[in-house]
Amino acid sequence: MTYSVRAAWVAAAFVTGLGLSSVALAQGPEHHDPIEPINRGVFGLNDVLDTIAFKPISAVWNTVVPKPVRTGVGNVFSNLDDVFIGANHLLQGRGKDAMTDFSRVLINSTVGIGGLIDVASTQNLQKGEGDFGQTLGVWGVGPGFYLVLPLMGPSTARDTIGRAARVASDPRTYMADAWSYSLIGLEFVQIKADNVDNANLIDSSSLDKYAFTRNLYLQRRAAIVQSGRDAAGAR
Repeated sequence: MTYSVRAAWVAAAFVTGLGLSSVALAQGPEHHDPIEPINRGVFGLNDVLDTIAFKPISAVWNTVVPKPVRTGVGNVFSNLDDVFIGANHLLQGRGKDAMTDFSRVLINSTVGIGGLIDVASTQNLQKGEGDFGQTLGVWGVGPGFYLVLPLMGPSTARDTIGRAARVASDPRTYMADAWSYSLIGLEFVQIKADNVDNANLIDSSSLDKYAFTRNLYLQRRAAIVQSGRDAAGAR
């Protein structure tokens, strides 16, 4: 994918997000699933891809790659994530939390050898939670309708805007194709491998995996937004 095509995709995602934001604002705090048949179709496709591709790849990753290496890879991506978390905490008016996030980045990027080692956590600088979807929620934007995105899975109108903003602000979006795909693919595999136990638990515990996943996601996102409001003093 060329730079121009990638930039066009980012722009399209952001414009789509802006369109969805009007729906999110209009619907308020209630969660809705008005396009459930479409969502179930995408969910089914994602589930097939998980079964035939991503779960086997995750199993190989967890079996072949030594745990210290897997931990180091996860730490590097977590360190990058702390930059975005800190930025969103600033946008939410949570200066103290943002200071913790950026301190983690500084310590882990230097003493932690580029983020390979999570030294900050041993210094009582615990990792926070924050993204632009949460920030929009703290600002009063409702979740809008429920969406299942190809490959990425559960989302809402509001969180889709947040994801588009994250893609647009991620340096990897504008990197040369080989590096970009390699890094994004590695992170995707790492996330899938880290969550394989949760995926197996959902597979074994639910008669309607779609409804179970939807409810679990919406409850967790509501809790994350509420925690952001509480921390920002916007109750």
